[in-house]
Amino acid sequence: MRALLDTHAFLWWVTDDPQLSSTSRSIIADSGNILFLSVASVWEIVIKTKSGKLTLPEPVEEYIPNRLALNRFESLDIQMTHTLQVANLPNIHRDPFDRILIAQSQVENLPIVTIDQKIAQYSVETIW
Repeated sequence: MRALLDTHAFLWWVTDDPQLSSTSRSIIADSGNILFLSVASVWEIVIKTKSGKLTLPEPVEEYIPNRLALNRFESLDIQMTHTLQVANLPNIHRDPFDRILIAQSQVENLPIVTIDQKIAQYSVETIW
């Protein structure tokens, strides 16, 4: 299985947060799966860290690459096709980070590991 991690799913996995569902834990723990973290999520984490809304145990520029490598997650770059797909999305979700994740999910045909019910209202597969 291939899947895209929402920002909170990534953070909850790497911090062993109990809010992460057992289904999500099983999918992330399965080494046969290919899991992606969007650079949009990395950007969101950087912004939250720099604004003081999120504290990490090491500098963000070390933390993210280290956790990607440790967990064998792939980075998903934002392509023009992803950004153009945002134009086709209804205004259910106003968060620009989530909107690009939805577009990436649609273009790349990747389910999204997320608890966000607004994302589930789009034509994407969600896993929680």
